Amino acid sequence: MRWETLAAAIMCGICGEWNPVDPTPDEAALVRMCESLAPRGPDGSGLRVRGRIALGHRRLKIIDLSEASDQPFVDETLGLSIVYNGAIYNYRELREELRAEGYTFRSEGDTEVLLKAFHAWGPSFVERLNGMFAFAIAEEGRDGLFLGRDRLGIKPLYYSWVGGRFRFASTLPALVAGGGVDTSLDPVALQDYLTFHSVVPAPRTILQGVRKFPPATVGWVQANEHLETREYWQVLYGPDPDRATYSEEDWIEETRAVLRRAVRRRLVADVPVGVLLSGGLDSSLIVGLLAEQHPEPLETFSIGFESVGGVEGDEFRYSDRVAEAFGTRHHQLSIEGSDTLPALRRAIGAMSEPMVSHDNVGFYLLSQEVSRYVKVVQSGQGADEIFAGYFWYERMLGSERPVEDYASVFFDRDYAEYARTVDPRWRVEEDHPLAFVREHFGRPGADRPVDRALRLDSRVMLVEDPVKRVDNHTMAASLEARVPFLDHEVVEFAARMPAEFKVRDGGKYALKEAARPVIPAEVIDRPKGYFPVPALTYLEGRFLEMARDALTNEAARARGLYQRKTVDELLAAPGEHLTSLGGSKLYQLALLELWLQEQGIPA
Repeated sequence: MRWETLAAAIMCGICGEWNPVDPTPDEAALVRMCESLAPRGPDGSGLRVRGRIALGHRRLKIIDLSEASDQPFVDETLGLSIVYNGAIYNYRELREELRAEGYTFRSEGDTEVLLKAFHAWGPSFVERLNGMFAFAIAEEGRDGLFLGRDRLGIKPLYYSWVGGRFRFASTLPALVAGGGVDTSLDPVALQDYLTFHSVVPAPRTILQGVRKFPPATVGWVQANEHLETREYWQVLYGPDPDRATYSEEDWIEETRAVLRRAVRRRLVADVPVGVLLSGGLDSSLIVGLLAEQHPEPLETFSIGFESVGGVEGDEFRYSDRVAEAFGTRHHQLSIEGSDTLPALRRAIGAMSEPMVSHDNVGFYLLSQEVSRYVKVVQSGQGADEIFAGYFWYERMLGSERPVEDYASVFFDRDYAEYARTVDPRWRVEEDHPLAFVREHFGRPGADRPVDRALRLDSRVMLVEDPVKRVDNHTMAASLEARVPFLDHEVVEFAARMPAEFKVRDGGKYALKEAARPVIPAEVIDRPKGYFPVPALTYLEGRFLEMARDALTNEAARARGLYQRKTVDELLAAPGEHLTSLGGSKLYQLALLELWLQEQGIPA
């Protein structure tokens, strides 16, 4: 197979410190942070201390194995240094623009392109990037750091102030490993977690002392614990004057075209690119579009779990059909119940933040298996939020009470149930999640309720659940994941598509019709599926005992997050207490305690 060479993608972990209160950064803390990030970059590490700034890096060598692309990357002539995690798919075009302006390059990677683009075009250079990224740039002679994160938050970036020192890292646990972080729980974040389907919107995290840099944001860190930020990208939802005359076929053809471009961009690599194939529409379409462009077989990977309570735990019949249609080298991973529990504990340990979705253990196990065969995969996350695949979008079309209607579907608890669940000392008097949804729905740029829901889900829920899940668990296996549905040009296009055209026939109508010439019809017209791990919905046997221990052991009693009566009710009948989206309320409570205990967060 001919693979387009890319000396660019640097999947890794980054960390650093700026110390405005003392001329000497805490190098030992940076070493501990880098060690914590080792799974994200097992192939090399670098640390640079200069003045008040220290930068650390762990490298996963996918392409450009030369030392020329090692990080921290320093350009002494320009007086700039950078640590960066991500892949810039249009870096070659940007490099040619910079060469035309007189810049020279000593490496073949995209890291150097970022640094010189910042020098040439200033902070707005991020608006020219197509890719996923999180970075920190230090400028000689200027106190502070310049930080940036990609539009959809595909690459993570956490930060903390410790004794006046600013620290950042690719993961929350890395900051904790550095020491000195306030690890007490944030009561507002706890309310978000228990209410907003375990989503804690940026900049909060579950810990008081750690915050996350918002997506589509750049900013300077300054003294006095000040972070001056700017959102550099917004999406308009609703009618597009430039496409006012579009027919249905026009929308379908352009959907296929923008996705074909997005998939092609994410092929740039000098190693084979595999696909995580669930058997659903989204991943199957990625396989089909990839197969159009490469005659040799693709590597595809599927996972399934043991059935529980009559609920099937795999969708192999669909993934097998796609693999057969395109002649892929297909790999099935079947997980027995006895294997799921220990893997779940490891998956929880790999989470930067507590995430309750069942997909976590699946992605963790699948990533461990996939990394034996390939180092880069494409994945189908984001299609439901971008092309309206969830059932609540159709309900939102004519909603007269959009905030309340959205909350009735997506919230796991109303305020009254939240108040009965959390211990009074952790209770927040305001209904913060409902206020957040109301404020987000009230922002300009999306006039209709359905478009407001799509915007909120794509800019918040998507970032804090599916996107984070994929990054956490693929990087725990030293595996790079690329998500073509989150190409920002795809997102911008889909946002301007009429909502009725997206939600028709059960959702994702335009995407389904765009897929018809590409993939088998039975995959397109099948009932919507999810990544099923039945044992985590119907907690029984060892899974129930795991939850019981997590919520009643000494650490849980000392922390005292929940009211004992509520916990006892959930433990007595876990299958009777499900959220509106079918999740286990018991598992949600236990997962948070398990995460805190796995991360060593004291009570």
